[in-house]
Amino acid sequence: MTRVAPAVRGLAVLTGAVLALAGCTAEVAVDVPSPGPEAAAVCSALVADLPERVVGQPTRDVAADPGAPVAAWGTPPITLRCGVPAPAALEPTSQCYEVDGVGWFAEQGTDGWLFTTIGRTAFVEVGVPSRYAPEADALVDLAPAVRTHDPLQTPCV
Repeated sequence: MTRVAPAVRGLAVLTGAVLALAGCTAEVAVDVPSPGPEAAAVCSALVADLPERVVGQPTRDVAADPGAPVAAWGTPPITLRCGVPAPAALEPTSQCYEVDGVGWFAEQGTDGWLFTTIGRTAFVEVGVPSRYAPEADALVDLAPAVRTHDPLQTPCV
């Protein structure tokens, strides 16, 4: 039987703990949009005012430059991208779902929903995995920042 010195055994346990922790705090990969100047100003203020928690999930670091108009919470991540283009499926007759004074266009994905604000200066896209069902609950936590920083142009009808 091979004996392992206590210091080596302690280092192995510490290394394992650090690696386990690193797995929990890995940065979330989010495609960073390139908003125009007006939307960029909106997005900068909006992202700076986002909540620390969404549906009880803590903020996650994102793999993006500081100040990028993106954010994430929880595992699997709820993602937010500000300043995205209008959704391809959005039509003038598309249904608008209002959540706490913010109109959203909803698209079901393979494992959750993608919500995009409509009727505001900047399009804000929020991806919510089905683990957080009902997925629209995440929009309640995000509505105050959207209402405060992304001016309403056209009400939800």
